[in-house]
Amino acid sequence: MNEHRQRLSAEERQEEIIKAAVELAGEQGVDDVTTQDMANAVGITQGAIFRHFPTKDMIWLAVVHWVRGRLMSVVDTAADQGSDPLDSLEKMFFAHLGFVDKVPAIPKLIFTDQLLKKNPKIKELIRSILADYEAKVAGLITQAKSQNLVRPDLDEHGAAIMFTGIIQGLVIRVSIIGARKSLIAEGKLAFPIFLHGIGSARMCGAKQD
Repeated sequence: MNEHRQRLSAEERQEEIIKAAVELAGEQGVDDVTTQDMANAVGITQGAIFRHFPTKDMIWLAVVHWVRGRLMSVVDTAADQGSDPLDSLEKMFFAHLGFVDKVPAIPKLIFTDQLLKKNPKIKELIRSILADYEAKVAGLITQAKSQNLVRPDLDEHGAAIMFTGIIQGLVIRVSIIGARKSLIAEGKLAFPIFLHGIGSARMCGAKQD
């Protein structure tokens, strides 16, 4: 064990373990990743893993928290750059797809039925992530309605469900069929349909005056 590793704080070591778990999950799938695999990837003993995380389930719970923090940071930053609510939604949509494209473990973490059944805390956390995400989208839809950018009778909650559903569908589709076309490219086909569905005449990626 080198000096660099010995100098890591507990928090830094935990971050290192979490990142290793994310990478391994992307390569092998959650169910096939062992704590020994994580230890080997980090360069520490298996016992050291359990000094930071008493159980394997706690590692995966920490991983989902890690994903949540980084995903929400990415989409919040993207939304803040929008010129109006619809532009913010578009930037959120493609920032989300770009994030998943760069972290292929996400669908294996979020949509792994075995993991959700074994750890109710993870299932509840994912529900919370989805609820917060949809609330953010619904808020932007409400703003868009107030600015007459979408049809006035639009149901904000329904539109938010459609928004997240499109993303989930694209992620699952690419994950299942193993397509190497990027999620961004797939999203460019789907997002204009979302805009049409909410009553916007705007074209995907159109520049506004």
